Amino acid sequence: MATNKVTANIRLGLRANWQQFALLIVVNAFVGAMVGLERTVVPLIAEADFGLVSRTAVLSFIVTFGVVKAIANLFAGSLGDRWGRKRILIAGWLVGMPVPLLIIFAPSWGWIIFANVLLGINQGLCWSTTVIMKIDLVGPKQRGLAMGLNEFAGYLAVSLAALGSGYLAAAYGLRPAPFLPGLVLAVLGLLFSFFFVRETRPFAELEAQLGGVEKTGNEDVPSFAQILLLTSWKDKTLFSVSQAGMVNNLNDGMVWGLLPLFLAGFGLSVERIGLLAAAYPGVWGVSQLFTGALSDRIGRKGLIASGMWVQAVGIGLLVWGRSFSWWLTAVALLGLGTGMVYPTLLAAISDVAHPTWRGSAVGVYRLWRDGGYAVGALASGFLADLLGMNAAIAAIGALTLLSGVVVTAVMRETLPRLIPAIIPMEESDISEGGIKKRHF
Repeated sequence: MATNKVTANIRLGLRANWQQFALLIVVNAFVGAMVGLERTVVPLIAEADFGLVSRTAVLSFIVTFGVVKAIANLFAGSLGDRWGRKRILIAGWLVGMPVPLLIIFAPSWGWIIFANVLLGINQGLCWSTTVIMKIDLVGPKQRGLAMGLNEFAGYLAVSLAALGSGYLAAAYGLRPAPFLPGLVLAVLGLLFSFFFVRETRPFAELEAQLGGVEKTGNEDVPSFAQILLLTSWKDKTLFSVSQAGMVNNLNDGMVWGLLPLFLAGFGLSVERIGLLAAAYPGVWGVSQLFTGALSDRIGRKGLIASGMWVQAVGIGLLVWGRSFSWWLTAVALLGLGTGMVYPTLLAAISDVAHPTWRGSAVGVYRLWRDGGYAVGALASGFLADLLGMNAAIAAIGALTLLSGVVVTAVMRETLPRLIPAIIPMEESDISEGGIKKRHF
């Protein structure tokens, strides 16, 4: 099989590319920390600085963030396939640089909303791109491990930033101290991405060649509309993965927006609220060191379904508990369940999508997944205003339980060694009139 000049001197695998992989882990930690700075403090700013009482109004910043990030994910994947990953990563950091300053100097809630528009673009472009770049580097054998390491770094940084911002807020006030680290993070992320990160699209091209499919022109790549339909609905396995991702972030949006206010209603201090807000992504991040690699051994489907159910139990304990220890157990379970599904969902998408259009498929999946932030914030805010926070949290837990049932009923196993064969899309899925049924 012919190998072009671009791919002649590169090798797939984590060990062969550990330096670039480690660098991308650091960059993704910066990305995660940028959003972690908001998780403890911004809902409290809404009430303390701007006098917002309506839960729907308070959660409007998460709605904005979720919608914008979902759309940015979509463009990150397709533009990365077309123009290269590194350019999209740099663009994401440029957009994110003003976010801490906007929050620090915001004279009205509208400034916070606008800051989260920029933060959504930053997170969508940067996080999606680091995901795709790691998948490019490692090839097909260690996708679960790669995604586990990626999400571990990102969400451990979310946790540490949430914890640190909580302590800074308790010591120095809600603004500006908790957001000053964001200025350093944005500058470092941009500098690392510009000077040290290398383009990884040639690794995806090499994987396609090694898989026996060499790209000869645009006819080999499905259209964006075909990828959107395939990932969202027509392939039932990809549909089940997309809906699980959406529900996962739906409950995350609820926790992000309502948890600080829910706990404050019981008289918890800002420090203790910050600890609980940090424990959730902390367990989520650390557990992914193990769950991603575990999915490479036992498969994707079981971890995804059981992870959704563990999350549902954790959400139930949030409502039922009335002490710090119970709430700590609840957020730990919620974090563990999320850690079980997060890298596994990305690995499942990568199992199914061909390397030539994988970035676009990951973008579509992340469109649905991060759209869950907006849906969760809207739904939980509306229900909290109408029925109270306990009812809102319980309803989100029930929906999470149902999502696990959908995965069990609809999804097929995607780990390559556990299925008989994977027929390339060029042979079975693309017809002149659209997308044929995919075979596993």
